[in-house]
Amino acid sequence: MFVGPVFFREASTTPRRPRHYILRSVYVLALLVLICTAWFVLAGTQIVRNIGDMARFGATLFQILALLQLLVVVFLAAFGVAGAVSQEKDRRTLILLLMTRMRNSELVLGKLLAALLDVFVMVLASAPVLMLVSLLGGVSWDQIVRALLVTFTTGLAAGSLGSILALWREKTFQTLSMTALTLMMWAGIWEVVAAGLLFDSLAGLSCETIATAFSPVRAILAATTPRIASAPLVTWSDGTTLYLLVSILGTAGINAVAIFRVRAWNPSRELRPGQQDDDERASIYGDDSPVAAGDGKTTGAQSAAESARAGHVDARVRAASQASREVWDNPILWREVCTWAYGRKVQIVRVAYLILFAMVWAGLHWMLAEAETAGGGSGLAGRIPPSAVPLGLFSLLSLVIINALAANSITSERDGLALDILLVTDLSPREFVLGKLGGVLWVTKEMVVLPMLLYVYLWWRGGMTGENLVYLLGGMTVVDIFVTMLGVHFGMNYANSRSAITLSLGTVVFLFLGICTCLMIMISFGGSFQVQYAPFLAFIGGGSLGLYVALGFRNPSSAVFWASLLLPIATFFCLVSFVLGNRELTIFLVISVAYGFTTAAMMVPAISEFDFAMGRTKTDDTA
Repeated sequence: MFVGPVFFREASTTPRRPRHYILRSVYVLALLVLICTAWFVLAGTQIVRNIGDMARFGATLFQILALLQLLVVVFLAAFGVAGAVSQEKDRRTLILLLMTRMRNSELVLGKLLAALLDVFVMVLASAPVLMLVSLLGGVSWDQIVRALLVTFTTGLAAGSLGSILALWREKTFQTLSMTALTLMMWAGIWEVVAAGLLFDSLAGLSCETIATAFSPVRAILAATTPRIASAPLVTWSDGTTLYLLVSILGTAGINAVAIFRVRAWNPSRELRPGQQDDDERASIYGDDSPVAAGDGKTTGAQSAAESARAGHVDARVRAASQASREVWDNPILWREVCTWAYGRKVQIVRVAYLILFAMVWAGLHWMLAEAETAGGGSGLAGRIPPSAVPLGLFSLLSLVIINALAANSITSERDGLALDILLVTDLSPREFVLGKLGGVLWVTKEMVVLPMLLYVYLWWRGGMTGENLVYLLGGMTVVDIFVTMLGVHFGMNYANSRSAITLSLGTVVFLFLGICTCLMIMISFGGSFQVQYAPFLAFIGGGSLGLYVALGFRNPSSAVFWASLLLPIATFFCLVSFVLGNRELTIFLVISVAYGFTTAAMMVPAISEFDFAMGRTKTDDTA
């Protein structure tokens, strides 16, 4: 088979792991809880008079579930595959796979499908839940099939993107950040096309149809929209059909490039120091020279060439009397700030982030201009301003990149066996933890500052008051420190790099998805926000349980327990207060206290119980 032994090993061992069954069971249970929560919100705030009300409820609920599942699949597929391949490279096991008789296609496709196995099983397990929604009315089996097809093809495309970036880049942080930036840029470009800013039509297709053919979000919304019964199932002018074709061709193209270049990219030059010496000899003596071949024999002409080589810039030796670089009192912080700890190619991430920042700023400027021309724009259900959408997504992307670097800053030390060396030095826990925190925030300074500049620009254009600007800047600062400490916490408590990075990123992303899901349910089904606390208790309780399992499973503490219990409640309270449009100071204070306390609950044990968390044992001083 073209998928090779990598996939078959994963397919044979996955059913033996309890995590495989727990993951899909929890996912299906979460969907059922979400359905019940939406029904309780509807029944508690509105009166269901006829079957038409039930059909409208079912159609809206189906759209929410399909969109939520698509976002979950994109995250798990892209970052799951990227993390799986990056882990092989960090542990130097990818070199062993390259030395086997496996073909390139078996290595690339096998690793891709093996990492996507759990994700696709989750999607299949959700199919009965979506069919259950069709019993409410307003949803046909055609919509369910189309939504599942869009989800499957999007998962393949997102996983292929994570795979090719992981095979191309050497550093895990570069892979994760470029994956997130590419996904965000891709979605943003087609939103610009859908708005008609580039063209009105192309090849007889409207800009909305073209955007649907390339944007997974628009494709899933189109797939869940009810169709006319007499309309053909497949038409070339249908955006969903075009998207299925584009996603399949895109997946095939991405994997073809990865298969063709996998052995050219791997192993990288960082792992082949001898090749650099051979290239240097070849550049001096020529490719056919015995010295270039490394046999050590020299002639008279080659001796002259040796003299010329001694004057080459690469052969210059620094004088022993020259002063070396001065290291700070905190060597961890010095290394993070003053060296290329995450590779020189991290500049590519910065450039891509600046390009995305320019795109978001242009979109924000256009939205504000449109709102001024129309005399004030209305957001989602007239409650959320349109500018909150690009700002929120850009801020989330910044938090994801910061969190990814924080987790990778610990896992890379462990995979490179440098952490064992650090543990036998006299480095104090305080120096290690605070050095990592300060270094991560310094490396990702663009991700910290640029979102705040957008907030300032929004205030300057009259989009918010000066008081709200202060609250927003303060709250974003607290959340930046929270996600940084969250990444360090997971990196210290999970020995498996893939688990640490996935859980860390998953906590940030799913916290945001939970907020957005609650917001959509409130606006879609609720009439009075003050009476919606009771229906969301199960949703909030599940979030608290999941947060405690993620944060405190390896190193439980009472502080982590209370933080896991209070953080979802505080976040939900702030969400309701934001939708109601009042109590800005209260929201800021609750966010600061909740996320600040959670940060302290993770930081204090990391410093005081450093030996336990990192596996270093204390010895008796009298021994």
